[in-house]
Amino acid sequence: MTKLNVLVSGSTGYIGIQLIKLLIKHDNVNIKYLCGSSSVGKNISTYEKLLNSKKLPKIVKYNKSFLNNVDLVFTALPNGEAQTISNDLLKHNVLIDLAADFRLNNASSYLKWYKQKHKSISNIKKSIYSLPEITGNKIKNFNIIGCPGCYPTSVLLPLIPLIKNNLIKVDNIIIDSKSGYSGAGRGVHKKYKDKNLYESLSAYGVGFHRHNSEIQQELDNFTKKKLTFTFTPHLTPMFRGILSTIYVDLNKGINIKRLEKTLNDQYSKKGFVKIFKTNSLISTNDVINTNNCYISICETKYKNRVIILSSIDNLIKGGAGQAIQNMNIRFGFNEMKGLK
Repeated sequence: MTKLNVLVSGSTGYIGIQLIKLLIKHDNVNIKYLCGSSSVGKNISTYEKLLNSKKLPKIVKYNKSFLNNVDLVFTALPNGEAQTISNDLLKHNVLIDLAADFRLNNASSYLKWYKQKHKSISNIKKSIYSLPEITGNKIKNFNIIGCPGCYPTSVLLPLIPLIKNNLIKVDNIIIDSKSGYSGAGRGVHKKYKDKNLYESLSAYGVGFHRHNSEIQQELDNFTKKKLTFTFTPHLTPMFRGILSTIYVDLNKGINIKRLEKTLNDQYSKKGFVKIFKTNSLISTNDVINTNNCYISICETKYKNRVIILSSIDNLIKGGAGQAIQNMNIRFGFNEMKGLK
């Protein structure tokens, strides 16, 4: 059996912990290094008691010499840091980044939206943005893989097939997304110390959230028309999960059944995306602790307008699970391995 030696950098954040919890169940993975900064010398069980019984290496500071001994590097780091590691990669290394360093196709867009100069511009062209259900086997030709953000995952999975098949108008899409506060990272309590995270709902990044750039880039790939949308994210008083509510207008002659058929045709052989019957009211509770995306299309009082509901677990399908899904495809494993 093929065993990949794996390094996880950024191992103590919410996404890093979730990644480790999934990787230890994967038969083809050997966790060689866990890397951190302020956590150096500690056991990962300091941050997650459920990992106490597992034989895992102590957390160490990243050193590029580690790359000689690993096949795969997962980076769950603050934006910008995976770029530096990408410059150290050897020919046999694959890097899967769970942050935003390789999500955008050019350095100028990265500077505009993330207010940082990209430190590995040459590697942008060597990387691929991979939403697994859409990208498929294309990622086998790349050693640097950028995983989608959590909000974009919930938005792109329902919208791409509909836009690709010219079923909906693309000049006024409205996206209202609500996420558990884990989506803001382990520092969420400091960042939002003046908000009552456990009892209130908060809008943030209104009009200019960074994920706008990612959604725009990927949707533009599937239409020749000028695509405009409004995206508003919210933090909700729950730890994990995303529910995106998407308002779209239908093109002439198109009905809900046509939309559902298109989505079913796209995802019928994809084990993690499930399309529900018209007007099904899905929730985050349906997908928590899974790598699934549930999608439902609902009628409105207007014949030419529908509401799409899309629900994922932001830490799994919107993060660690999707990264492992990409790993499985890249290395020729069963796409669902370690994720059922």
